Amino acid sequence: MSESTASAREVLCAAGIERGFQEGTGRLSVLTGLDFTVREGERIAIVGASGSGKTTLLQVLGGLDAPDAGTVRVDGQDIHALGERDRCELRNRTLGFVYQFHHLLPEFSALENVAMPLLVRRMPVRQAMDQARELLGRVGLSARLAHRPHQLSGGERQRAAVARALVTTPRLVLADEPTGNLDGANAAQVFELMLELNRERGTSLVVVTHDRRLAARMDRVLVLGNGILVEEPRISG
Repeated sequence: MSESTASAREVLCAAGIERGFQEGTGRLSVLTGLDFTVREGERIAIVGASGSGKTTLLQVLGGLDAPDAGTVRVDGQDIHALGERDRCELRNRTLGFVYQFHHLLPEFSALENVAMPLLVRRMPVRQAMDQARELLGRVGLSARLAHRPHQLSGGERQRAAVARALVTTPRLVLADEPTGNLDGANAAQVFELMLELNRERGTSLVVVTHDRRLAARMDRVLVLGNGILVEEPRISG
């Protein structure tokens, strides 16, 4: 972690997170007393074996799934202590999400999909569309604004999904295998785009990835195993 990152303000702080699931007659513990902090502008990769709980962790951090114990403070607020409406408003204002599958709404154009988070916060339609158009141009989709998801290639759909996650200028983007469904060239392009927008907008990134080459480009690499996160030491030189 750089000195500037180390002194930056916390965007997210998770403490004592526990999460388990019923499995037959027993209970499977996935997260066991996990602590985790993300600072402004920081880029973090989370890696781990299949089934280690990486997706569960992101869902808990993003307020999409409640922990059995522990707290998650996003922008200073305990996201799981809020009512559903306030929690949704905090997510819309502070967080962006990118998934392995794009989750674009099939009945809407690329422009409408990217503008949707702004419309949800009741931004005037023209302003929302202008901001969405600008960001779609930034990700190379100016000629595809009116196209619906089924008319876009896999790489184009994922670039639109990244634009949608960033259109609100969130303080933190949580990405779950964002390049997992893409070939090598498209994966590299989408990941490079996320890093570039991170640098330009100061948005923190937490990316779950199986690609060690991509993970190595982040500020920190954390390994999830046995319910806890362990930071990998940086190898200099």
